[in-house]
Amino acid sequence: MSMQTAVLFDLDGTLLDTAHDFHRIINRMLLQQGQPEVSYESLRTQVSNGARAMVCHAFNIDTDHPSFEGLRQQLLDEYASSDYASSRTFGGMTELLAWMDRQHLPWGIVTNKPERFTRPLLEQIGMDHCPCVICPEQVSNCKPDPEGLLLACRMLGADPAQSIYVGDHIRDIQAGRAAGMQTVAAGWGYLNEGEACSDWDSDHICPQPEALRPLLHSILHAL
Repeated sequence: MSMQTAVLFDLDGTLLDTAHDFHRIINRMLLQQGQPEVSYESLRTQVSNGARAMVCHAFNIDTDHPSFEGLRQQLLDEYASSDYASSRTFGGMTELLAWMDRQHLPWGIVTNKPERFTRPLLEQIGMDHCPCVICPEQVSNCKPDPEGLLLACRMLGADPAQSIYVGDHIRDIQAGRAAGMQTVAAGWGYLNEGEACSDWDSDHICPQPEALRPLLHSILHAL
C-alpha cells in the first residue's frame, strides 16, 4: 500500500455516534423550560447541523428568538462539562481503524467540531492516538472549504488525489471533491429528515459502517 494514500473521516455521524449525549442534554433543558421532550429519532437528524440547528429544532424557535442565544450557550456549556458517556464508535469502526493501522494506511479526522469538545471526546472514546485531527481552530475556513482536508493530507504526507474522505453531510462531500479526493457518503449518519445521500454527488455511497472496509479496500486498489 502506497504511503501516498490516506483515509480521512468526519467525526460526528461518521466515526462516532454522539447523538445520545446531545439528546440527553437537550431533553434536560426542555424539562427545565417546562416543554415536552423531543424524540431521539427527531433530534438525531440535526446533530450534524450543529448546536444552532439542534436548539432551533428542539425548542421550535429560530435564531432571532430572544431565548436562542442563551439556550445555544447552555447546550454548549453542558456538553463541554459532560463525560460523553453515551458516545461511541459506530459498529465496525474500531475494527476498521485497527485494520488500517495494520496496513500502515494513514488516517485522520477532519471535523467542524471545536477542539474543546473534540479532544476530550476522543480521549473518552480511546481514540486520542489518532495521528491527525483537524478542528476549526487549525484552519481559516471550515468545511465545505477543502482547507482542512488539504492540511490533513500534508500532515500525513498523502496525495489528496490518492486519498479518500468519508462523511455524513453534503458539506463533507463538497469539501472532499474540492480537495480532489475520492468521496464516500456515510449513509448511516445523521441525515436530515427526508434527505438522501444519493443527492450529494459523492463518488461512493456506503449504507452501513460494517460495509466500509470492503468498499475502502476496493477503492484503494483502484487508485
